[in-house]
Amino acid sequence: MQHLIYLVPLMAIIGLIYTLIKFRWVVKQDAGTPRMKEISNHIAEGAMAFLKAEWKILAYFVVIVAILLGVLANANPHSHWMISVSFVIGAVLSAVAGYIGMRAATFANVRTANAARSSLRKALNVSFGGGAVMGVGVAGLAVLGLGGLYILLKHFFAPDADLNSSEMLTTIEVLTGFSLGAESIALFARVGGGIYTKAADVGADLVGKVEKGIPEDDPRNPATIADNVGDNVGDVAGMGADLFGSYVATVLATIVLGQQINVADGADFLGGYSPIVLPMLIAGIGILFSIIGTFFVKISENAGISTHTVQKALNMGNWGSIILTALASAGLVYWILPEQMELRGFVFTKTGVLGAIVVGLAVGALMTIITEYYTAMDKRPVNSIIKKSSTGHATNVIGGLAVGMESTFLPILVLAAGIVASYKCAGLYGVSIAAAAMMATTAMQLAIDAFGPIADNAGGIAEMSELPKEVREKTDVLDAVGNTTAATGKGFAIASAALTALALFAAFVGVAGIKGIDIYKANVLASLFLGAMIPFIFSALAIRAVGEAAMAMVEEVRRQFRTIPGIMEGTATPEYDKCVAISTEASLKKMVVPGAIAIVSPIIIGFLPGFGAEALGGFLAGATVSGVLLGMFQNNSGGAWDNAKKSFEKGVEINGEMFHKKSDPHKASVTGDTVGDPFKDTSGPSMNILIKLMSIVSLVIAPTLAQVEGNVAKQPTPVKQEVTKNAVTATGRIAAHFSSVSK
Repeated sequence: MQHLIYLVPLMAIIGLIYTLIKFRWVVKQDAGTPRMKEISNHIAEGAMAFLKAEWKILAYFVVIVAILLGVLANANPHSHWMISVSFVIGAVLSAVAGYIGMRAATFANVRTANAARSSLRKALNVSFGGGAVMGVGVAGLAVLGLGGLYILLKHFFAPDADLNSSEMLTTIEVLTGFSLGAESIALFARVGGGIYTKAADVGADLVGKVEKGIPEDDPRNPATIADNVGDNVGDVAGMGADLFGSYVATVLATIVLGQQINVADGADFLGGYSPIVLPMLIAGIGILFSIIGTFFVKISENAGISTHTVQKALNMGNWGSIILTALASAGLVYWILPEQMELRGFVFTKTGVLGAIVVGLAVGALMTIITEYYTAMDKRPVNSIIKKSSTGHATNVIGGLAVGMESTFLPILVLAAGIVASYKCAGLYGVSIAAAAMMATTAMQLAIDAFGPIADNAGGIAEMSELPKEVREKTDVLDAVGNTTAATGKGFAIASAALTALALFAAFVGVAGIKGIDIYKANVLASLFLGAMIPFIFSALAIRAVGEAAMAMVEEVRRQFRTIPGIMEGTATPEYDKCVAISTEASLKKMVVPGAIAIVSPIIIGFLPGFGAEALGGFLAGATVSGVLLGMFQNNSGGAWDNAKKSFEKGVEINGEMFHKKSDPHKASVTGDTVGDPFKDTSGPSMNILIKLMSIVSLVIAPTLAQVEGNVAKQPTPVKQEVTKNAVTATGRIAAHFSSVSK
């Protein structure tokens, strides 16, 4: 049974083998006409050029931070210089995760467009197949990296040590470097890719659709290639790195708290390690059942061309993988966990852990349903924006902002209930294992999420290749569903980030050696407000970057229409490369400061004289709350605006009158969609990375803070001490406290 941990990398390898098989299947599909292949090659080359330029900049960052981590480790008795190696591995695998997604998407986009010439069924198979390559590949890399590195570090530092030894503390401290590397690259990739894609998208829409009245992705629009490249570097490569980092951070938080759990003597046949091994095993089986879930995503050859048909097929795959993972997790919990455990005075059972897992899956499912309601076509929120578009641009924007703000209400209620319920089930470990359960089917969630940008690109290739109208009709159906799944995926990520941040926060408090966070203290309260400000200034920088790059893009597109004769007539080829260069330069320059804020701000608060570990705890609390709310607001309002615009493209009825493309209400909806673009694809989805990255940075520096402040990090009671004795002691302290209060 001691070798059970080796199943984790084995399941990851199975996932990577599936990824390779699926990728080969996608590549074998027909890529269509020479014109389609030419356009697809332009998109792939532009995306690869951006990634190479981004990697060059990030390479300097990785080297500098690795050196600093090594220096910091020498001053920390519970760390080791190998944390630098762990950081580099996490950063490299995060970049590879984004690359896998981008390669899959740039192969699948043109093949989806060609498949749409035959049927919606074939187009869905190819687009979702490309998404499955990314989803399973990213999850496989994350589980292989984290599980494999844990095995190597444990054999290196603590081959025979018990769970509470200093060697085991060093193992987990070094492992945090892996998550830090993954989340750091994820933030830069998401912000940089988001700036790139939205600068091109906004510029293309404002000049092409609004000023010139030409269709989306029209080959006469100079920004259309940059727009399609942006779908890959932002919505695919950035998203791949994002989910890779989120996956790793969630499992790591559970491992850190699992190390602090006390189990009754002889009750755990894994020698006390079962709470650490459990989240990694759940992640592994999540990959296997996500693979099975991909076979549920299918529609019949005679299925109607509608968003409902496609959404139903994707839901079958999603729910199938969730249910199977839940059943397998129940078996794991009862198989490997002891009957009773204790963490910081809270006694819980394996039944409680199972309850927390169920809570996590329920929270994830409810978040998906709620986000789909607020962003999907033909639902009340999107219809309200459509109706407001009939009275102009301003009312459309007002309607979208209202929908976004309203959309935070139900998710926060669900999230709050989930936190309380999972804590009651298994304390802080319950909160962390609930987040791990939510992220268990990341492979399926990411596959569904990634299929959207592939379908969007397929529509662009169909338009630029001048394929028949019915082809674009099929790709538009896939794209509309993709907008909804993208929004639900981001809502899901935000919810998991909140639970993960709470678990990381709890781990930070224990490692930093502080007894609690007292908001009556001036420095703590000040830090609370400072932390709440960070997501807003981060969003401001990201949105401003999109706005400035979009202005340059608009001017360039206008210049080409004005100075190159024959573009509108289709007799001259636009200078696509000029627009690609604008997006690339802007994104690489503007991504640095927002990313640096997330990494540097916790270090400043932690080591600033008069602040320290407790103030840093308040800082993290403020950033988490405002980041979650702001992320939900931006993601949902942007998704609703986008689908309101797409509703006009198929025709909508307002007060008994039909409106289509090029109508005044449609132009108003384009404005709303333009406002929402940086919300949903740049700053909004970055919120979950931001709050987790700040928590991980804080966790990494926590031992040093404890040493500087003279705190002794709180360790769990020895393994051989009985759990029941801990419970009695904790109960006695609580009773004594209330007795003194009553007196």
